[in-house]
Amino acid sequence: MHEPVLREESMETLAVREGGQYIDATVGDGGHALAFLAESAPSGRVLGLDRDADALTVARERLATWSNRCSLVQANFDEIDEVATELGFDEVDGVLFDFGVRSDQLDRAERGFSFMRSGPLDMRMDQRQTLTAADVVNEYEEQMLSDIFWRWGEERAARRITQAIVARRSERPFTTTDDLAAVIEKAVGGRRGRIHPATRCFMALRIEVNSELDAIRQGVEKALGLVKLGGRVAVMTYHSGEDRLVKRLLGAHVGRWESLQAGGQEWIGDLPRCVWVQKKPICPSAEEMKKNVRARSAKLRVVERTEI
Repeated sequence: MHEPVLREESMETLAVREGGQYIDATVGDGGHALAFLAESAPSGRVLGLDRDADALTVARERLATWSNRCSLVQANFDEIDEVATELGFDEVDGVLFDFGVRSDQLDRAERGFSFMRSGPLDMRMDQRQTLTAADVVNEYEEQMLSDIFWRWGEERAARRITQAIVARRSERPFTTTDDLAAVIEKAVGGRRGRIHPATRCFMALRIEVNSELDAIRQGVEKALGLVKLGGRVAVMTYHSGEDRLVKRLLGAHVGRWESLQAGGQEWIGDLPRCVWVQKKPICPSAEEMKKNVRARSAKLRVVERTEI
């Protein structure tokens, strides 16, 4: 079972309390939702969302004994406002986003997220959607594909890798993860460190296939509108592109005070106004990173909704 990253820190900074209402916008297999239910017992309510049907199957089984206080829905987190309003979670005490990929998704070759096992080039979080990683790799124009590797994966060799991909796909299309990884590795001259040369490109493809950054923008903005005064929104990211986006989104709602020529100050920022619960991101302890290597890049940022 996937161990939730920063479990205690999430509950503490969200100030989870008895009888509160909380939304786990990326419920996965239910680890954080279970913590919400325990901390808000005996009358707190939890809504969990996930676009991955397999994840929800696991979460429903794990949270079965709490079903009277927990609702689970297959939906992307950018649909949070619609689902929450429909189920009576329109003024909540806290919302949590965890943008990590589940261990189960990475470990199952048929999902196509990892180059460590041969599987189809899929990478869809929601199997109902049509666009796959194979579509991106085989059909996107060269410049567009290069931009994806550069922007989403911060891959310095994006142009060289893309040229190699385009040359190979003209002979035959890519269908498997290991085939693509081998071409990427050859394009950059082989493996030189502990990180596989295909890591950044595979992350970029996953982000593109699932429109992850657009969903983050919409989901976080909508969550800020759902929490009541004093309610909190916590966002956990795992790579620098996500973290920069989240810091900018939340920072716009924290805003700033500007001095007026006539005297006094005026607050400048996006509504609803928030304050940082902690100015610096919360990171896993050395002990947690030792137990769970996939937690090592996690950063947790938390804001509280306040009046202007």
